[in-house]
Amino acid sequence: MKALIKRIIAAAAGGAITLSMCSVFAASAEVVPNPVISRGCPVYTGGNSQATAANDEHYFSFWNAATPEYIAYDLSAVPEENRKIINAVWYNTSPYDLVGNYGYRNMEPSDYTIEVNAAEGNSYPEDGWVTVETVKGNTLSSRQHIVDFAGYNWIRISFSAADGKVGSNVSINLDIHDVSDGISDSWIFYGDSITAGGMNNCYGTGFATHVNQLDERYFPVQENGGIGGITSTDGRNNIDKWLASNPSKYVSIAYGTNDAWGNQTGSEKYYENTVYMVEAVLTAGKIPVLPTIPYATETGVNSYLDEYNDMIKRIYEEYPEVVKGPDFDSYFRENPDMLSSDGVHPSSEGYAEMRAIWANTMYESVYSSDENDDPVLRGDVDLDGNVNMQDAVLLSKYILNIDNLVDVDSADLNADDTLNIFDLMLLKKEICSK
Repeated sequence: MKALIKRIIAAAAGGAITLSMCSVFAASAEVVPNPVISRGCPVYTGGNSQATAANDEHYFSFWNAATPEYIAYDLSAVPEENRKIINAVWYNTSPYDLVGNYGYRNMEPSDYTIEVNAAEGNSYPEDGWVTVETVKGNTLSSRQHIVDFAGYNWIRISFSAADGKVGSNVSINLDIHDVSDGISDSWIFYGDSITAGGMNNCYGTGFATHVNQLDERYFPVQENGGIGGITSTDGRNNIDKWLASNPSKYVSIAYGTNDAWGNQTGSEKYYENTVYMVEAVLTAGKIPVLPTIPYATETGVNSYLDEYNDMIKRIYEEYPEVVKGPDFDSYFRENPDMLSSDGVHPSSEGYAEMRAIWANTMYESVYSSDENDDPVLRGDVDLDGNVNMQDAVLLSKYILNIDNLVDVDSADLNADDTLNIFDLMLLKKEICSK
């Protein structure tokens, strides 16, 4: 059992894990929809820019304006129950952060405030704005902001600087999602240039749009955390900072191509780096997703690729909490024509296939995983028809090898075929919610 779980179990043995742990781990087989509620809503700005480009269905169109400038949405037509708590998400096309040799800014918001207003809709209010968040010195190419919106009709973002300078142009798409029932359908994809080139939502059909085409109930937040040229070491060195400001529930970790290229990292160090990131995601109460490293025809990569992908298989075995991402090693071995001329990066067609494969794989393993659950009362460990603290005590004893369980199926709350501290956390969350 891994170090992270051992630490948590040790805390449980010492009485440190109480019902306050109910909100720590958010993993669940069920994805609650967090739909976009701002599509086509009335948009206002101080200038003459094409503000409607920010919230239309086309992510290849952007709202562009010189700072300082604001953009405001009138959400008064959205039913109040669908906007009690909202997630305001803006997207820019720069690399995710200024890390490595290829980081740069391209009309990226750096200083801004988020404001709300309770004024009636249909007429832009000049006063009554309440600031709910202030951001200074941002270096990320997309951000999510959770806003308690109960009682309000308007949201406005006022940009005072872009690319670190007042007067520079800002360029964004801006979506507002309903997260009144919790942040569930929100994703961030961390990785290198292959992620950076493939997971922007403005290039072809994005991951979120693919998911929506599979099931119209869902339209996930889709942040692209890719940065060209970086390795798993860079990911490890920055993951804690990135997670601290990101509320996404699902976190993809997709490094390895640059690590394997010339074996510059070493497979054991790559394993250690990736484990660190997996544990950081779990500690943050999020769900890690790990795809295999894509096959490359470039010998500098494929000469070492097998041993690096073996590390991913090792992590799958050691961390059953990890969601298995797409097997891009197998896909590009079978479809090398989907690679570009450098034999490493996918072609435009290859990137399009990657996004579709991401959506199809996650829809099957994440969005649809609750459809075939066994007809048992999850959490009813002693089979008495109730879920209560006695069930939590029995599960705790099982985890600590003190006693056996009455029913294993009912205790596997996250349906990963393994009984561990994460099932106990979910069980206590279920008890707390009653």
